Amino acid sequence: MTSWKIIPADRFDVAVVGGGAAGMTAAISAARSGARVVLLERGERPGKKILMTGNGKCNLGNRDLKPSDYHSDNMAVAASVLERFGTEETIAFFASLGLMVRERRGYLYPASEQAAVVLDVLRYGLEREGVTLLTQAMVRQLIPSGEVLPGEGRGGGYIICIDSGRKLWAGRVILACGGQAAPKTGSDGNGYELARTLGHRIIAPVPSLVQLHCGEKYCKALAGVRAEGTVRVHVEDVSGLSSTRPGRRAGTDKSESRERGLRADGIEESNLRERIKESRIRESGIRENRLKEFEETGEIQLTEFGISGIPVFQLSGSVNQLLAQGKKMRAELDFFPQYGADDYEELCRLRLDRMGRESVETFFTGMLHKKIMSVCIRLAGLSPEQEAAKAGKDRLWQVFSLCRRLPFTITGSHSFDSAQVCRGGVSMEEVDCRLQSLCSPGLYLAGEMLHVDGRCGGYNLQWAWASGYTAGVAACESIKFRMAD
Repeated sequence: MTSWKIIPADRFDVAVVGGGAAGMTAAISAARSGARVVLLERGERPGKKILMTGNGKCNLGNRDLKPSDYHSDNMAVAASVLERFGTEETIAFFASLGLMVRERRGYLYPASEQAAVVLDVLRYGLEREGVTLLTQAMVRQLIPSGEVLPGEGRGGGYIICIDSGRKLWAGRVILACGGQAAPKTGSDGNGYELARTLGHRIIAPVPSLVQLHCGEKYCKALAGVRAEGTVRVHVEDVSGLSSTRPGRRAGTDKSESRERGLRADGIEESNLRERIKESRIRESGIRENRLKEFEETGEIQLTEFGISGIPVFQLSGSVNQLLAQGKKMRAELDFFPQYGADDYEELCRLRLDRMGRESVETFFTGMLHKKIMSVCIRLAGLSPEQEAAKAGKDRLWQVFSLCRRLPFTITGSHSFDSAQVCRGGVSMEEVDCRLQSLCSPGLYLAGEMLHVDGRCGGYNLQWAWASGYTAGVAACESIKFRMAD
């Protein structure tokens, strides 16, 4: 058993490790509940990452708050935390710190639209509540202390070893060290190691809310283009399943082969189309069982590396997790998601009916950005300069198809350096609904330490506030309960 040789001045009810959004909220909440709190921040000052949020405006939260906006391995626990501390509680918490909040299309921002002001009121809140702030205090080890302390009549707690050689004791510890996104702000995964030494399982983190990389050579030709559309990601779950050419449905080549066979067998033309249609429906059903597809709509940004923009960011966490599992993945961009299949076909037929003796490039001018149309034309095997009427309707239809299914092979993403958050961390199966560890009693976890991440739009900061508040109040109440015993 570890000997107790720490001076009384270094004893606290609650120690919060990590001075980010969740950590500062946890420290303020625990102090307001009556605990003597110390906040340990490895950097020169707390809250550095907050300054980067919302393009410097700090999107605090969102009115449209629901569990489906988050990903977790135990969404029931995460949802219970968000239900107790939702949008209204966030507004009230910041109002208590003096921050005025304004709403724009459901998104919450500080009235000043300055992330620095959010950080200021949190820092002033720490001072007002008497939280002891230790900066440049890198925690290297947490040691459970089972001794009965003189004059306290209770055991438990943790000895906290800082890299300077200093040691503290706290009855409860809240780990809020962040994940691995934006490591320059201090989130380098060190908190995961502290949790692992105390018995926790870490779900391997991957970058989320980040740009995706693609393997196509035409990425450079499309760089700089922005366009509204839908990103559909396909995950191939069966090895050896071949991808189809753009604009063609899975099983088309097999169907054509079968079509030739049916004709060779002398089946009448009137029955042929129905037989082919039935065959393709069956093959489509087989493919749906083999593939997983998910999508997002919004402004897509095309880069020399691949694809970006909010829709891509929303999908990136799931994509990176599946890539890490060895899945082969591709994306298709639909630049006409507002059209149903029949309406789009009619639009294309009308365009064909108006065709004169213009070039292929001229024929397609006005549909989409010139760079996108140029890539679609070349992928269909056409030259922009050739006469459209002589190009063949099959090739022209393939260009139309590519406008709705422009393919990209996903190879990876930008690193944690560019990610807004990470997906992964301490499993939510290993904490209770108050975010206390089920592996190490008296330990609480909050923020990106846990395997919870949300969409763009203030959802990740909402999780930081909610989980920090929950852990801070619960840790203090637990101390009070023990003291009452």
